Amino acid sequence: MTAPNELRLLPWSGSDGKPCYLSTDDKAGYMSRLADNIEAIQLGTATELLEHASETLNDPDTAPEDLRLLAKELTGALRDVLRVAASRGHLLAVSEPHHP
Repeated sequence: MTAPNELRLLPWSGSDGKPCYLSTDDKAGYMSRLADNIEAIQLGTATELLEHASETLNDPDTAPEDLRLLAKELTGALRDVLRVAASRGHLLAVSEPHHP
C-alpha cells in the first residue's frame, strides 16, 4: 500500500463534502482508472463550459437568471478543476525524485 503522504485525492467528495482519497500501489487498477476517467470528463466539461460562458457573456440579451446559472456552473467546474490540479500536482511531486 502507499504511504499516507502518497494518497491520491479522488475527483469527487464524500457525502459529507469531505475529500476522498485512494491508497493503492496499482496505478492501473479499477479505482485509479475510474478516477482518471472522471478527471478527464471534468476537464472536458470545464472546457465546454468556458466556451459557453464566453458566448453567454458576449450576448447583450442574456438574462440575469442565465448569468446566475452560469456562475453556479462555473463555480462547480472550477472546484472540480482545482481538485484535479491538486491531485495531479501531488502525484507529480510524489513520483518525481527529490533533488536537493
